[in-house]
Amino acid sequence: MNDRTSQGAALITGASSGIGAVYADRLARRGYDLVLAARDEGRLQALATKLRAETGVKVEVARADLTVRDDVRRLEARLRDDTDLTLLINNAGAALFEPFAVAEADSLENLIQLNVTAVTRLANAAAAGFVQRGRGKIVNIGSIVGLMPQFKSTVYGATKAYVLYLSESLADELAGSGVTVQAVLPGATRTEIWDRSGRGIENVPSEILMHVDELVDAALAGLDQGELVTIPSLPDAADWGAVDAARAKLQPNLSRPHPAARYGVKVPEPA
Repeated sequence: MNDRTSQGAALITGASSGIGAVYADRLARRGYDLVLAARDEGRLQALATKLRAETGVKVEVARADLTVRDDVRRLEARLRDDTDLTLLINNAGAALFEPFAVAEADSLENLIQLNVTAVTRLANAAAAGFVQRGRGKIVNIGSIVGLMPQFKSTVYGATKAYVLYLSESLADELAGSGVTVQAVLPGATRTEIWDRSGRGIENVPSEILMHVDELVDAALAGLDQGELVTIPSLPDAADWGAVDAARAKLQPNLSRPHPAARYGVKVPEPA
């Protein structure tokens, strides 16, 4: 990596296509050097060659399958030890839309490994390295499906709900450390995830599909504005603020010494 810019370097997972590839393009044009990680080394190399030629930044390719622990550990070590790294785009993920009762357990486990375990380990390594260096940004790509159980994507939605909780809690923990966190919650987006999940993009109503370029541009605008949670298609940020306010209202009553009166449970007399 070079020191011609104060931006440092960004490690992007799932960088060979879709959201990750667009992040690579946008961050290179902002002056970040890049470490691009994904399974498809051929596509990574083609993207790296293009970005080097167009932007002049340094681009390194790191072939990695994030369902393989040794591959994840190599990226973890890089995040902890490489002092040039200042940004993690925790983007690699997959979807599964089969009904829970008929889905194969191994497929569900692989989904959790990619969407939860790898995301957690990489965020953990980034937090450790960035806190030590006193600066850095962790961007975790979630999904609006994590907010909406009625979308009937039981395990995929649960993994994305986890990403949101992880991001919000981590942001609170790292406050004042120089490290910031953002959770990006895309809606339906024009990427290869639909075909890989077996649903097929042709089965998604075109009127709800966002172009991936617009998604990433909005996500980066949210990062620039200091948003913790960015929902690119949400017209009024106050709506998410209302969700936060509702949770805050619940908090004092979520853990009390006795059940609520509405359950009719007899409270023991003081000893």
